[in-house]
Amino acid sequence: MAIKLAQKFGTEIVSADSRQFYREMEIGTAKPTVAELQLAKHHFVNSLSVTEEYNVGRFEKEAVAIIEDILKKHDTVIMAGGSGLFVNAVCHGFDALPEGSNELREKYENILKHKGIELIQQELKECDPVYYETVDKNNPRRLIRALEVFHQTGKPYSEFRKKETVKRNFNYLKIGLNMERERLRERIDKRVDEMLAAGWLEECKRLLPHRSLNALNTVGYSELFDFIDGKADWSTTVQNIKTNTWHYAKRQLTWFKKDKEIQWFEPTDEAGILNCITFALHQGK
Repeated sequence: MAIKLAQKFGTEIVSADSRQFYREMEIGTAKPTVAELQLAKHHFVNSLSVTEEYNVGRFEKEAVAIIEDILKKHDTVIMAGGSGLFVNAVCHGFDALPEGSNELREKYENILKHKGIELIQQELKECDPVYYETVDKNNPRRLIRALEVFHQTGKPYSEFRKKETVKRNFNYLKIGLNMERERLRERIDKRVDEMLAAGWLEECKRLLPHRSLNALNTVGYSELFDFIDGKADWSTTVQNIKTNTWHYAKRQLTWFKKDKEIQWFEPTDEAGILNCITFALHQGK
């Protein structure tokens, strides 16, 4: 849909899928194909190595600069992707955060590995109950990052999140894609099978030396690393990937459903989406 819209409006696409940024993660992030990338210019896809540190603050600065540059040539820009923090950073801004602490991260990684995520969840609940209520509690990276910020600054992570929306030099329209739950689950299962058939396991084997990096701590890669370690058989691994991807999709929907600015459409409703965009452009929104 993003490609169709970019072609329709003669413009470019800014990716807000934080895992498609990484060159080495080709199959498991379901990136646009080489042919699809040629149909419209994409920004951020394949822009980083998994060995590079990257965060939402840097994305905000770089993405806003790229969008403003594109708008010098075109009336519209298409931003596509499901990384909610990255989308919000572009639309509303995100306060600068201290750089990550390797020492603190290693400390919490050890707690996670040897004692489980529950201890980390409990500590965050005690030191930042506000953020604890909204964070994905099953995402250890988010939990650990919030604790890093708290111990580095003495302030809860929630205090660093923007209280006021920044004023951009552009207007935006948010469009969400959703479908009937059972059909979505079938699509997820089918895509997992296709990615595995395309060589996802081999991709993971090549990435084994980097498995501890933040970029690779994501659905699918984690389960395949466990399979390589002999912690699960193949059929269990495949089912775990499908189940965990489904849970992740539900969390994404929960996150975006809270955003009242989003107008929702079926993924195939090109005419409805075009009408929505055209109307907004005429209204100057």
